[in-house]
Amino acid sequence: MDKFTFDTIEYIRPDIAAVEAEVRALTEELKNATSYAQVKDLLLRSDKATEDMGTMITVAHVRNTLNTTDKFYEDEMAYLQQALPVAQVTFMGFEKALLESPFTAELDADLGPEYLTSVRRSLSSFNETLVPYLQEQAKLTTEYQKLMATAQIEFDGQVLNLYGIQKYFEHPDRRVRKEAFAKYSQFYASNEEKMEEIFDQLVKIRTAMGKAMGYDTFTPLGYLNQGRSDYGQKEVAAFREQVRTEIVPLCEKLYEAQAKRIGVDRIMAYDEEFIFPDGNAEPKGDVSFMVEQARKMYHDLSPETGEFIDFMIDHHLMDLENKPNKASTGYMTSLAKYKAPFVFSCFNQTIFDMEVMSHELGHAFAGYRAMRSQPVSAYYGVSTDIAEIHSMSMEQFCYPYAELFFGEDAEKYRFAHLQGAITFVPFGVAVDEFQHIIYENPNLTPKERTYEWHKLEEKYMPWRKYTDDPFMERGGYWYHKLHIFLYPFYYINYTLTTMGAMEFKKRYAEDPEKAWADYMNLCNAGGSKSYLGLLKVANLRVPFEEGSVAESISYAKETLLNALAAEQ
Repeated sequence: MDKFTFDTIEYIRPDIAAVEAEVRALTEELKNATSYAQVKDLLLRSDKATEDMGTMITVAHVRNTLNTTDKFYEDEMAYLQQALPVAQVTFMGFEKALLESPFTAELDADLGPEYLTSVRRSLSSFNETLVPYLQEQAKLTTEYQKLMATAQIEFDGQVLNLYGIQKYFEHPDRRVRKEAFAKYSQFYASNEEKMEEIFDQLVKIRTAMGKAMGYDTFTPLGYLNQGRSDYGQKEVAAFREQVRTEIVPLCEKLYEAQAKRIGVDRIMAYDEEFIFPDGNAEPKGDVSFMVEQARKMYHDLSPETGEFIDFMIDHHLMDLENKPNKASTGYMTSLAKYKAPFVFSCFNQTIFDMEVMSHELGHAFAGYRAMRSQPVSAYYGVSTDIAEIHSMSMEQFCYPYAELFFGEDAEKYRFAHLQGAITFVPFGVAVDEFQHIIYENPNLTPKERTYEWHKLEEKYMPWRKYTDDPFMERGGYWYHKLHIFLYPFYYINYTLTTMGAMEFKKRYAEDPEKAWADYMNLCNAGGSKSYLGLLKVANLRVPFEEGSVAESISYAKETLLNALAAEQ
């Protein structure tokens, strides 16, 4: 197994029926277990029973996203998306038997209470009536993702995909930036009717799923699907309000300074990514160069990250090149059988390349550590509100190494990236509030939904202005955010975890050894505790508490404002 590489893994369609039969047999044994030792053994055997299946599913998913027009893997994913919700009924039977076992106290003592908490959450978010809804949802989200992946935009004598056109948003010529943004907008405007249809069906399906689980709307089910058990909508709303009062005014100052720096009267939407008048920082090499520099960086950062990056490179566990028909996204996933993460992205020769590489490798490092530290697969992953702390903090830990990737433009990268981390947050909370509005008001028309986004831009991004772009002016920008289609209620996690990342940034500057130790403890803990429990492991603030946002961003704010003062 040590000799594997991702590209040489043989894909064999998993025999889901056989796995179901094995899990049913284990369930019957579990019901008759007479000791905790038996229960633990059955739990581990159940893990093993699903491990090979899960690995093959991941292989199919990755290869489908690498080329969304590959008919074989397109068909495999269509089959799996129909079969898995049905099989889930069987797997839930094992979980129900666990909860009914007389040995739950022993299980809590051995694995911690989070294991059964996650089982209860799982049972509260699924029953057999959801199967047809989940199957239809999978078809629709695949349709949206393929639409995005196969985008062909003619510009500058080339045919570009969505990542390719975005490189021009950083072009020094304002006319080129404006024309590129217009082309980007035109792609979404020309596909608006199709996207409206897909999303409208998704809202209807998800609303029906929520009601099938006994809720008035989809929202509570969406929270359960995100693994949230120790906070809810009230806390998230309080956090959004802190962002509005603390971060939005800072962003306005940053964009005012940027307008002055690049010599324009005011920042337009197509100017937001152009930070410096003599051009933004760009990586000094291609994908191979970036990977080799990453190897140097991670070997210097710590022994653990050095071991990790060698594993990723030696086993071909990254695909970072931008290619036609490749899914327009970036992600980390895991091959459980090999205890191996996999990182996917689409580089476009901008600072995005470094950002996404360090981000997804942060996820991958956490997964790599948890798979080697935790006793059960349920703890290999972690709730999404913690997972993004792994990734966003890793972005910050990489700052001292920017020269490896950007040479003399390293300081440009550091400023642009830090500004982007802060200015992103209002957009992130707008996405979250948008989804709350949509699912609390499922009968809104498609155009009414889009107008709600327009109002949220005015609330959270008052600097955002468009020129001669009716589609964007009435709120069309939301259509580009695939998380709204694919992962409802996920997006707030990026903003909550930005707070943790900014805390780690400050602490790493003050005491790198202690900050890194806390980060390692967080990664090693995997999903073995709740959200609030894992924040304690990492010695991080609770972002919902009054004043926490101001405290969390204080060091980053000071850094940025000092940089602006130096420009005067």
